[in-house]
Amino acid sequence: MEAPVTPHRPRTEKLFVQRFSSTPRGARLARRLAVHQLHVWGVPYRTDVSDTAALLVAELAANAATHGRVPGRDFELLLALASGGPEIVGTLRIEVTDTRGECRPPGPGEVVAPPPGSDSGHGLVLVEALADRWAVLERVPPGWPGKTVRAELDLLY
Repeated sequence: MEAPVTPHRPRTEKLFVQRFSSTPRGARLARRLAVHQLHVWGVPYRTDVSDTAALLVAELAANAATHGRVPGRDFELLLALASGGPEIVGTLRIEVTDTRGECRPPGPGEVVAPPPGSDSGHGLVLVEALADRWAVLERVPPGWPGKTVRAELDLLY
């Protein structure tokens, strides 16, 4: 007699949260610390997961520092590593929260590629291409100005 199958829900095992200044330097530091934290958690430097996560953090942090910037206010980076179900080893969730409420980026399926030769506007195109899922969410707690952009990577290694 076999035991009944119990659905496996993802469980957050590791969490990293840090605030950074809303500047290009803060965005670069967010990317560097994210890659370092992933390495500490067992995702080695220069692997596909590490490189993809670095690119996602870089784009989301740069957007927060450029378009979501409010003078004197920081942006926040959250990394969460959760165990997965039978098909997926785990999920890496990347969230970047800023404090500018009136400047909302397009969401999944709404991103339009910039014209050829454009120097900007490629960030969310890359996020849409690289993330397994992503969304633009209201900032928590509700009612506070700002937004959170979340990107998730399924870890299949």
